[in-house]
Parts: sequence; C-alpha cells; structure tokens
Amino acid sequence: MRNSVKLVNRRKIAHFFDLLRELVDRDMKLLYKRSTLGIAWTLINPLLQLAVFSFVFRTVIPVNIPQFSSFAFSGLLIWSWTQTALFQATGLITGNLALIRQPNFPTAILPVVTTTTGLIHFLLALPVLIIFLAVDGIQPNQVLLALPLLMVIQFVLTVSLAYPLAAMNVTFRDTQHTLGVLLQMLFYLTPIFYDFKSVPKEFQPFYQLNPMVPLIEAYRAILLKGTQPDWQSLLILSLVVAVLLPIGLGIFRRQSDRFVEEL
Repeated sequence: MRNSVKLVNRRKIAHFFDLLRELVDRDMKLLYKRSTLGIAWTLINPLLQLAVFSFVFRTVIPVNIPQFSSFAFSGLLIWSWTQTALFQATGLITGNLALIRQPNFPTAILPVVTTTTGLIHFLLALPVLIIFLAVDGIQPNQVLLALPLLMVIQFVLTVSLAYPLAAMNVTFRDTQHTLGVLLQMLFYLTPIFYDFKSVPKEFQPFYQLNPMVPLIEAYRAILLKGTQPDWQSLLILSLVVAVLLPIGLGIFRRQSDRFVEEL
C-alpha cells in the first residue's frame, strides 16, 4: 500500500515538472516570437537603465557609491525578476482560459511558470553581472555558495505574491494597471540605484517593510562585499513567506474555481 502511494506521488511530481517545463518553454517561445533580438532583450532593458543611472548619478547628481555599475546592475536584475513576474501574473487566470478549462489541469502551476520564466532571465543575465564585478575588481569567494538560497527565497516570495494578484484580477480588472503604478513607486522606494544606508534613519524601518529590501541587501553583501548576508532579516522574511504562500494559494484556487464555474 505504501509503495503504491509513493509511486503515485512520484508520478504526480514527475508530471508537475514535465508540465512546468512545457509551459515555460511555451512562454519563452511566445515572448520572443518574431523578435529579431530575441532573448537579448533580457539584457537590453537593464543595461539601458544602467546607462541612464550611471550618467545621472555620476555626472548630474554624483553619489559616493563604490563600484556603482555593479551596485546598480545587481539591483536592477534582482528587481526586474520579481517586478516582471508579478506584472504578468495578474492576467494568468483570465488569460489562460483554454488551459484552465482542461480537466484536472493544475491551475496553481501558472504563477510558478511565470516566476520560473523570470528566474531563467535572471540566470541568463548573471554572467553579464559577473563581468561587471570582474571589471570593478571584485573577487568571488566561498560566500557565493549562499546565492542559490537567496534565489529560492525570492522565487517563493514572488510566487506567494503572484497568487493573490492573479486572483484579484478576476473581479478587479484594473489590478494590472494599479499594480504597474505601485511597482513604479516601489522601484524608487527600493535601494536599487542608491544605498540603503543613505536613507534617513527615521525612514529605514518603513523601508524594511518592503520584502525586496532585505533580499537586495543580501545579494549585494554576497556579490559585492563578499560577506555573509543578514541571516536574521532573511529568516524573518522566510517566515513571512511561509505564511503568505498557503494564504495566497488558497485565495488563488477559490477565485480560479469560481471563474471556471461562472463561464
């Protein structure tokens, strides 16, 4: 009996990952269909933003941040992964009607697909960041072994936020537009192109409510400083994510089931 249960569970897990691979492959093909530059767009946008930031904060309003190119580019890549995944997640239920209608289709996989696509783009851009780090004279060390853990935390955080956003868009179709404005505001309220230490101390507690702040600070501690990240902040963030994930998943499943029933 136990062996049969284990076999069924293994088949379910294998089916989940096979389906995930197929859906991610579909998304990648659709994203760059008829595109001349293709996946190069993964780098073009952050590099153009970096060029603007470098000009503004080195020439117009000089800031005293060592290795500014690596500093800003790392922040842009980390932010872009979550921002793009959340923005695309809002239309997952309403935009995948054909899939959701399929019998026994695991609708909850859709935000995972979007976040995985963002992870692939992040990983493809990492070699360019490594080049920036090398040009700035930053040498890798053993603390880089903690980098996959940060990616896991960011992945689960993004999925946890994507679930309720996708559910919200079912009844409130302006969610995507509203989210676009909120993400634009958060972009400037996140230390992407400026140092968190430059934020006045009375505002730092409010900044730390933003889950991207401890993540970006942890990435930079590992990549730029070669030091251990703030494990206490990451532990708190992990506990918050552990609470958000089942809540978001429950909301997503209720809304997706209700949406299918109303069709």
